[in-house]
Amino acid sequence: MSAERSTRVRFFLAFWLFVLSGVAFLDRTNISIAGLQILHEYGLNNQKLGWIFSAFLVGYAGFQIPAGILSAKYGPRAVLAFGVTWWCVATALTATLPSTLSHALLLFICIRFMLGAGEAVVYPAANQFVARWIPQQERGFVNGLIFAGVGAGSGLTPPLLTWLIVDYGWRSAFWFSTGVGFIAALVWWIFARDTPEQHLGVSRRERQEIREGISYANVSPSMAGTAPRISLRAIVTRGDLAALMMGYFSFGYIAWVYFSWFFLYMAQVRHFDMHASARYAMLPFLCMTVFSLVGGWSSDRLSRRFSLRVGRCYLASAAMLLTGAFLVFGSHVASPALAGIILAVGAGSLYMSQSSFWSVSVDIAGASSGVFSSFVNMGGQFGGALTASLTPWIAQRFGWTSSFAAAAGMAVLGGVCWLMVHPERALVTAEPEHELA
Repeated sequence: MSAERSTRVRFFLAFWLFVLSGVAFLDRTNISIAGLQILHEYGLNNQKLGWIFSAFLVGYAGFQIPAGILSAKYGPRAVLAFGVTWWCVATALTATLPSTLSHALLLFICIRFMLGAGEAVVYPAANQFVARWIPQQERGFVNGLIFAGVGAGSGLTPPLLTWLIVDYGWRSAFWFSTGVGFIAALVWWIFARDTPEQHLGVSRRERQEIREGISYANVSPSMAGTAPRISLRAIVTRGDLAALMMGYFSFGYIAWVYFSWFFLYMAQVRHFDMHASARYAMLPFLCMTVFSLVGGWSSDRLSRRFSLRVGRCYLASAAMLLTGAFLVFGSHVASPALAGIILAVGAGSLYMSQSSFWSVSVDIAGASSGVFSSFVNMGGQFGGALTASLTPWIAQRFGWTSSFAAAAGMAVLGGVCWLMVHPERALVTAEPEHELA
């Protein structure tokens, strides 16, 4: 009898999480590309547009913990499918707002809050998938792949949506995003399952590879595919959770300078036309895609060769410190083209650390990683909400170099926070009476 063929279903599902990650960032960054038209049509200014950006992030951050709990309880398949459908509805509602509304700003804020609440499930659910499907030695790369979708989705957004907006109006960009999201959700629902044991396409050999590579201090390999026990006490009393949340707050602050303001910065400050701004606005996100994959691969390699602390923490710390240097240097360069390139490399350097935030959540929390990572991600989104409104305020009063200097300071803070994290010390679950089912 021939040996059973080993399947690679986990990599296809990880790739589709890359697609969903890209769709999520297509839907959350499309408004920054349409921002110039929205400002004109509704009589808004940069500060009010910043409030709209912040509304998304407040909704996104506020629903992180519920998203983590739901992902652990109901599984990543159903939670992700529902979440994508929810945020597609919100995207469609944005396109239906008429320009004659007297309270358009308030409605924009409410819809973007709704969009943020729907997108809150994406990465806690993805991390729950990683905890159940991905062996420890592959987590860095898989998380790098998932978050490469951030760069891919955001990088394709400027030229594609600019073309749609110029030829068909800004609303067409939101209808396009809605259609893509519904298709991605349907494919995920059809092919995804919550555990390898539930997926008929997973071979016995692949299932064994997954089980042998999943090692939690609080869950045995034979139990890793079942619904995990979630101990909120063990999570919130974890000593380095605060450092991870603060580090991701810094990460989110810097990332949303690019997601919210980089396109407008190139147009308004560096004086590129809309098409040139779109081309240069691609660069940070292309760098994010490449550096996210490189960072995930490097994290796994360094973790195997040295230790989890070296592969996850020291790599991420160095990447964030390097980000700060690029932000300061790029914002002071006189040449607009060179500034765009240097700042884009800074975005890539930032995303060298992205995989570590999520891989370390699984390393620490194991089967409770969906909830643990939701706390970490909540910190990142509050950082993003702050930059969405604070960045234009600083720029208006002190100049854009000061806005980038503030982001560089956050990068240094994030680099220091990583030195306080210990992924080699796994989370210990509390006694049953302290658990949340």
